[in-house]
Amino acid sequence: MKRLTNKLVAGILAVFLAAVSGPALAQDSSKPIRIPTHNWSSQVVMAYVIGGIFESMGNTVEYVPADSQTVYEAVRNGDITISHEVWQSSFGKSFYNAMAKGGLIDAGTHAAATLEELGVPRYVVENNLCPGLPAWEALKNCPEVFATADSGGKGRILEGPQSWHGDLMPDRIKALGIDDKYVVKFAGSADAIWAELASAKKEGRGIITFNWTPNFTDADGFDFIEFPAYTDGCRIADGGDGSCGSPKGWLKKAANYKFPKTHPAAYTAYTKISFTTKDIGQMAALVDIDKMSHEDAAKAWLAAHEDVWKPFTE
Repeated sequence: MKRLTNKLVAGILAVFLAAVSGPALAQDSSKPIRIPTHNWSSQVVMAYVIGGIFESMGNTVEYVPADSQTVYEAVRNGDITISHEVWQSSFGKSFYNAMAKGGLIDAGTHAAATLEELGVPRYVVENNLCPGLPAWEALKNCPEVFATADSGGKGRILEGPQSWHGDLMPDRIKALGIDDKYVVKFAGSADAIWAELASAKKEGRGIITFNWTPNFTDADGFDFIEFPAYTDGCRIADGGDGSCGSPKGWLKKAANYKFPKTHPAAYTAYTKISFTTKDIGQMAALVDIDKMSHEDAAKAWLAAHEDVWKPFTE
């Protein structure tokens, strides 16, 4: 009887240990984690940073060029595993639409708050090139300060690629009644914006351009124009007149719903990842200021900031 009791206790103990240690011993799949790359520096460098974190844990990673709006459908369908830089104002609607269909999950929010908006480099305000900025009403009185060879005598507003926001900015300047003074031109890429900013700074001339924070430009000084406050429903796509500015928002992480099951360790680390404005600005600066490749920038950032990212893997 004593021997039977011991065997029974041992059996119960074995079952208990299996139950508590099973999840901890779960292995990540050998299948690659597919990470999207878009067309702005912080997103691409962060893709390689997060990929590097996953690789340090023994995972295999693939990088997939993807459209910044349709990527959420790709995540939902499992063609891409994660989307790690979901900007509320630009991609929130696509993110939630994909989530509502099923297959995409919210994997948490970065510490960095975001703003995507038109603005001017700080010297434009400091040198009083357009008195009254950053209040938007000042734009009524100084379109010539921002005119370029291709703007037809109007002030030029340099927007990002049209795929980012559609006609958001043309609709806004029309709603504000300044479309007779300004024209919106779409840049082909983020790099084209940075080239224009650098050229304008060298010449000391006025420039209005789309920009965002967190970004490498935070260090140099950039003033966002203060448009009428954003409210839910104020944009034309949501039934409003489109005159409002952009909201300050969150920066989220999306994942396919199978990721926690196929790669439990990587998914756990992914939910812990939370980069600050400073972290993301540093990543972008390695490319846009130091002219490193995205891959090399990620390696350099990872090597210099183990204190930031290693806790995510623990």
